[in-house]
Amino acid sequence: MADLFLGIDLGTTSLKAAVLDQTGNCLARFAETHPMQRPGPGLAEQNPSDWLDLIDRCLTFLAAEGLNDRIGHGALTSQVNTHVFVDRTGHPLLPAIVWQDTRASAEAEELDSRLSDTEKIALLGAPIPIDASHPLARMLWVQRHHPEIWEQTAHVLLPKDFALLHLTGRAVTDPLSNIGLVGEDLRYVDRILDLVPGAAERMAPLAGLTELVGETAASTAIPGIRMATATMDGWVGLLGAGAVSEGDSVYLSGTSEILGIASHTVTNQPGIIVFAEAEGIRLHGGPTQSGGASQMWFCDLANLDIDEMARLVAESPRRNPSPLFLPQLAGERAPLWNPDLRGAFLGLDAGMTTADFARGVYEGVALSARHLLGALEASANVRSDTLRCGGGGFRVDAWAQIRADILDKRLTRLEVNEPGIVGAVCLAAVAAGDHATPAEAHRTFARYDRVWEPDPKMRGLYDALFDVYREAIEAQMQITGRIKGLPSAP
Repeated sequence: MADLFLGIDLGTTSLKAAVLDQTGNCLARFAETHPMQRPGPGLAEQNPSDWLDLIDRCLTFLAAEGLNDRIGHGALTSQVNTHVFVDRTGHPLLPAIVWQDTRASAEAEELDSRLSDTEKIALLGAPIPIDASHPLARMLWVQRHHPEIWEQTAHVLLPKDFALLHLTGRAVTDPLSNIGLVGEDLRYVDRILDLVPGAAERMAPLAGLTELVGETAASTAIPGIRMATATMDGWVGLLGAGAVSEGDSVYLSGTSEILGIASHTVTNQPGIIVFAEAEGIRLHGGPTQSGGASQMWFCDLANLDIDEMARLVAESPRRNPSPLFLPQLAGERAPLWNPDLRGAFLGLDAGMTTADFARGVYEGVALSARHLLGALEASANVRSDTLRCGGGGFRVDAWAQIRADILDKRLTRLEVNEPGIVGAVCLAAVAAGDHATPAEAHRTFARYDRVWEPDPKMRGLYDALFDVYREAIEAQMQITGRIKGLPSAP
């Protein structure tokens, strides 16, 4: 009996999957990492074949667990804005250009200057910026720097769409993953696509989030799984974490921090992504550039693993002064959208220890989340004292408590602590006809197992530190601009 649901989350650093039954019990999990290449400054690439290999290993593992005859429906979500330029056979023509890649910054600035905020609001429903990770900026970059590749390009696909093409044989995408190209009617906006000649014909056809794309091929370890279109990891993760009803506020922590609020009110706050309504839900969201990525950077620098870093912070009280960390190691996305901004440790003295710097990293990431949350609350006209949360960053208890204190919010963590997987399963269950809406499905599949309350004694300290953080960001934008303008070494 095919009564189980498969959720797959193809993230920036790993592929994670789980099989859930109809009551939300997790029967099997799979997780493996995949590599990132950084061949030069501002460049971030991945090999799309690595994604397919991981999916193949995932299905082989689940078949070995005896689940091959029981998984009826599935959904696959993935990182965005990561783009694969493929030919007519679906073969990649370039390494995938990952969302962290800023090579197309000049093209993005040029394209963004052609649209006023008023036009963006009229066309897209919100003043969504064209940044270096926008598909049009990437297309224009390839067109200019690799015209021979551009001529061979049949589609520019997101990772989930590339994977679904190879699993089912169908090239398709969804409206929400194509934020900045799709209007309130969930259709491509010709005026936007026309900014780059040839872009429109290279976009995959659009399908609804809960529309069935096709079945996994006979060549896979588990053929016949009916796969839903689904959508980007940000939206699916926000759904999975609990942004399903008006006013719900959520916080995802992975490679980047992603926060969101469900609200049909739109105030057009700059720097915030407002998705078109889909499946009865309208989400305001924003991703920072570096959450868990800051943690991994510091661990590599200090020769620590994640558990050692967490233990250092948990066992060492906060001292004053402590270093202030700006986590913009590769630019910043929401709410600043500045690819040139860079990170810093500020206020250093000779008495500071590794533990002080580790705590500073945790605090700096949480401060960036507070910066984003303030803009989100203004965008949605919602202020909640509780955030539903999930993701790898909430496996570290000390970091979760620091987030609760800096945000001054209660945090409640998802039990199956993979919001992307839970959200994907919700979409698969709707596609299967088992539930009428993702919100209804969420009530079945989502449970919460941990709560962190903000410490009122920390409020004054962190309010003052946040003021300093915002001033430091403003100053750092000027400083990094000047550093970028320095002449090259002879």
